[in-house]
Amino acid sequence: MPALRLCFAGTPAFAAAHLQALLDSPHEIAAVYTQPDRPSGRGRKLTPSAVALLAEAQGLPLNKPVALRGGEAARLLASYGPDVLVVAAYGLILPASILEIPRYGCVNVHASLLPRWRGAAPVERALLAGDTVTGITIMRMDEGLDTGDILHQREVGIAASDDRGDVESKLVEAGRAALLHSLDNLPELLESARPQDDSLACYANKLGAADATIDWTASAEYIGRQVRAGVGRAPAFAFIGERRVRILRAMPEAGERSAAPGEIIEAGKRGLLVACGAGALRVEVVQLPGKTAVPVSALLHSPSTPFVAGASFHEARSG
Repeated sequence: MPALRLCFAGTPAFAAAHLQALLDSPHEIAAVYTQPDRPSGRGRKLTPSAVALLAEAQGLPLNKPVALRGGEAARLLASYGPDVLVVAAYGLILPASILEIPRYGCVNVHASLLPRWRGAAPVERALLAGDTVTGITIMRMDEGLDTGDILHQREVGIAASDDRGDVESKLVEAGRAALLHSLDNLPELLESARPQDDSLACYANKLGAADATIDWTASAEYIGRQVRAGVGRAPAFAFIGERRVRILRAMPEAGERSAAPGEIIEAGKRGLLVACGAGALRVEVVQLPGKTAVPVSALLHSPSTPFVAGASFHEARSG
């Protein structure tokens, strides 16, 4: 198929990786859309998205609308004359007035095997659920939430030790290849597109505080999934005394323990072994308030360390 004239809409690093794949392809990028700059860091300085930074570096026309509803947004997109609008983790709703403009419609790169995990946090939800397989879906967008017809899918395995970053890296690699394949074969894939089975749908809401709060009466297997799912965005945490501790790397260990859930059974070079409702969790990397992430073993020799055998983690600040 001849090279296409594209517009691209996306925001985080995942999206920027797909924009780079398009830049490296024969396809023409007429314009880029991303979310407005957001406050970031301790100074809450307005910071452009990963997609904005890449588009600016490449000298591409860049738009940062607050929303895409209204005639002006539609007129602007139409002025670029796109064959396709490629969307990847954009974060804004596309109304019908936008969906109808490109010659071949709007194509979305979604980080799950739809209809499983529609919504904003498919990687995190797949990890929390204990899925062993996820993948990329290329779909033609409609007005629903990730409900469009499927054009192409590629599976990605989830290893027992994979965290959110690991899975996202695999999905970027699969997604770049899937997107280019889909654009190169777009008319045929549109002709053979298949509807999603809505009866199999489940939703991937963003992780909140409840998803990140560790309940030590849960199994070590589940808590380990919480830790892996939260890396980089919603880190799993618990309190020990007054200190809120983020747990950034941990692995479950099987075996019966007589200690109460949350109790530190041992503290040493391999980190902390913490009793759970079933099994125990080997906690290897933590982050204390106002500090950087470090291996637990680096904290054990401090006279003020809270990480001693017999101490207990809990869900809420004491007192």
